[in-house]
Amino acid sequence: MDSCEPQLIDDCLIQIFTFLTEEDLINVSSVCKDWHEVAETPWLWRRMCLQRWGFCNLAVLGSEQANHSWKRYFLRRSHLEKNMTKGRTGGYTCKSLRGHTGRVVGFVYLKANSSQLPDFWSHNATVCSASSDGTVRAWNIQNGEPLWCSPVQSPLMKILSDEQHEVVITADSQGLIKTWQGQTGQELASFSTSSSHCTLLQYNIDNDWFLTVGTGQGSVCTLEGPSLTKKSSIIVYDTFSVNILLASPDKKWITAGTTENNDFCPKVIYTESLTSPSEDEETLCQSVPVIGCRAAVFIPTQPARLAVLHHNDLERKNDITIFDVIMKKTKYKSEIIVQQVESFPLKLQLESFPFTLNASSSNILLAAKDSNCIVLAAGQQLWVYSLKGVMLASFKEHTLPISSICVDSFRVVTASKDLSLRVLTWKNDRDYGLTLESRYHLLGGSHAMSRGFTHVACDYSSIVASVEGNDGKDVLKAYSFNA
Repeated sequence: MDSCEPQLIDDCLIQIFTFLTEEDLINVSSVCKDWHEVAETPWLWRRMCLQRWGFCNLAVLGSEQANHSWKRYFLRRSHLEKNMTKGRTGGYTCKSLRGHTGRVVGFVYLKANSSQLPDFWSHNATVCSASSDGTVRAWNIQNGEPLWCSPVQSPLMKILSDEQHEVVITADSQGLIKTWQGQTGQELASFSTSSSHCTLLQYNIDNDWFLTVGTGQGSVCTLEGPSLTKKSSIIVYDTFSVNILLASPDKKWITAGTTENNDFCPKVIYTESLTSPSEDEETLCQSVPVIGCRAAVFIPTQPARLAVLHHNDLERKNDITIFDVIMKKTKYKSEIIVQQVESFPLKLQLESFPFTLNASSSNILLAAKDSNCIVLAAGQQLWVYSLKGVMLASFKEHTLPISSICVDSFRVVTASKDLSLRVLTWKNDRDYGLTLESRYHLLGGSHAMSRGFTHVACDYSSIVASVEGNDGKDVLKAYSFNA
């Protein structure tokens, strides 16, 4: 070794150190000065970052923060994920966000910490909530401070946000749609649907902003831009509410459905027919060949793969069927093809539910992760299925029904009327592949004061949930994990 060039020795050590874990790499750095210098090589830590997360936020390594490095990025993000996995006291802070004098009907992240571009040094998440008290409120969830409150209007029913443009969208009990500037709370525009029921779907196509609204009269209305300029309106169902609205990941398709009538099929509509309608051409719309739709979700990693949970009253059977949606164009016409990919029965015992899955009041929650997993919640239970119909995991850890779920690339969080949040994390099992592992509960307060959690949402480093108060004044609970 004495006869070797120092650079050659360093190169050999770097190659050897690629086989070490982060703990081992930190340990060997204390052996001697030479090993310490090699163990601090940015390439080693960059390699571990990309192996673990695939993509990392290079912006935090810029000249503005000279003390940041690949090593600091790896250690800080690993520490954050450990806290999110363990949920121990001291690993997170909890803030109660009070101010609404009515029921919280929903809330959304206006500025969220993305798992693709997490910012551990300066990020402050903003959440906007809507209430039956007729106000929208914005909160800094890290310090629990209110940022702004809108003027009082009719009781609010729905809320959405567009993080890209920092716009908040609400619908009230009179069918009035409004957009708000997210940073200031200034009202931007309004549009009346004259419907007491509205289902909202916001999406961006390139640089264009659209909002599609499903109404209680069975129509689908599409508006453009935060100014809410009307682009189109079509009838999907006669007299039944459109209460399912989804956009495909490639934004070429809108799925509209109703759970109010088991005889109707969900519809797939070509987005361009809604956003750029032509007087010379009919709206391109195709029925999905299943009836009794209870829930639906697009698979996030596929261009247009749709999973539908549907119920057959005659056979008392609940199935999930997977479809691919494509456009077939010929010289003279364009045709939508809805092609079945998979279909499987759910191996669920109806007796285990406090209600039957075909009841219109059932709270059936369906979500998807990557191209392989579907997450289903009903009653007190949670299931994970592969798209081939294999049950990968099942959990019954709540004592009262699950009211809301949040699914992302790192974890699943369930909110329940038992006033607890259950946190589960994804893991790769050697024998069964991707599955869920149950971790811990987060508690929401006193049962004497509250009736349980009603909604939950997450970003990469926080969880926010709404607690229904016995006095009619709901509270938001914000759990921020420490990095």
